[in-house]
Amino acid sequence: MALEIERRFFVCGDGWRAHADGGTPLEQGYLSSGGGEAVTLRVRRRRCSVVGMADRQPQRAWLTLKAVAGGIARHEFEYPIPDADAVALLQLCPARVEKVRYHLDLPGGDWVLDRFEGTNGGLLLAEVELAREDAALDLPDWLGAEVTGIGSLSNAALAAQPWMHRSDEQRQRLGAPG
Repeated sequence: MALEIERRFFVCGDGWRAHADGGTPLEQGYLSSGGGEAVTLRVRRRRCSVVGMADRQPQRAWLTLKAVAGGIARHEFEYPIPDADAVALLQLCPARVEKVRYHLDLPGGDWVLDRFEGTNGGLLLAEVELAREDAALDLPDWLGAEVTGIGSLSNAALAAQPWMHRSDEQRQRLGAPG
């Protein structure tokens, strides 16, 4: 059993790009979620030669189960699954999120940035996985408000209630940039 200790932040501006790899398109479907627990299907897609389009055939797929462990930690179980199973399971998912995930070369932990697409387009969230909850962390100046633990910004919540359907007032209450 793995323990995931993660902090999340809004992102302001493009300063992150200097630290990013080329990005990987992901599609995540939610078979079940609630109460801090989720059964997630994560599919990595191939890039297509047409800008902004992605081949719907999986390149790699995982089934992930997460449960609250206390504080900002969660239990995480992740299993690779066959492509055919991923395609079939995605069709069963009532809620999905599409994004491009960038790995960031930054100190202090394993950093990623998710650039959401589709109905969550325009939303940028950075995450850092830490070895300990109390790990010291130097935050880049392009990070915005911390959103760790805000359930309405979990990927499962964004799949169920997309960013584009939220009012400016809702976004401001969450500390969203601009």
